[in-house]
Amino acid sequence: MEEILEVIIVEGRYDKNTLSQVVRATILETRGYGIFSDKQKMQLIRRLAKERGVIVLTDSDSAGFLIRNHLKGSVPEGRVLHAYIPDRQGKERRKDHAGKEGKLGVEGMDRETLLETLRRAGATFRDGVGDALVEGPKLTKTHLYQAGLSGHPDSKQRRQKLLKTLDLPENLTANGLLDMLNVLFSYEEGQKIMSASSIPPQSQSQSRQ
Repeated sequence: MEEILEVIIVEGRYDKNTLSQVVRATILETRGYGIFSDKQKMQLIRRLAKERGVIVLTDSDSAGFLIRNHLKGSVPEGRVLHAYIPDRQGKERRKDHAGKEGKLGVEGMDRETLLETLRRAGATFRDGVGDALVEGPKLTKTHLYQAGLSGHPDSKQRRQKLLKTLDLPENLTANGLLDMLNVLFSYEEGQKIMSASSIPPQSQSQSRQ
């Protein structure tokens, strides 16, 4: 599976699930029109755009373009790429009926179409299409556990405290936090940040019992 440097922004979880089976990348959901009122999420997107650049990949219907235009007007010029899926009539398998405009969304696209859409948008691929990505170690779920940020009774409280310190959305999951740490900070910086949340080894052993 190929890896993309930029953060990809999609509308919902089904789009994210489909895309995550095609490429390795940090994928962020707008939760549909929720992005219009979610100031924390919008602030995060601007931050990610500055650090990595973002690719907007929304559906090709009118709702998708409303969301796309909102993002386009909110992210600094030059830090956002736009990926457009083709207009194809049909409905996704999970749905009983097609959408209002009868078009397939991101989740209804096949692998090759999504890859070609991202390439045409100018995405940076590790396979040599675009600039080479910087190799290096990444923080993992094990690091989260060792820091007490997952798998422990008070992990949620620890994460929320850290999210507030990092000025990140409070509703990010453990996996979401891990993604953001790897995108926004170097491996060494991430380790230092998590060390403040670390719990004693004895406590870790007790939590496994």
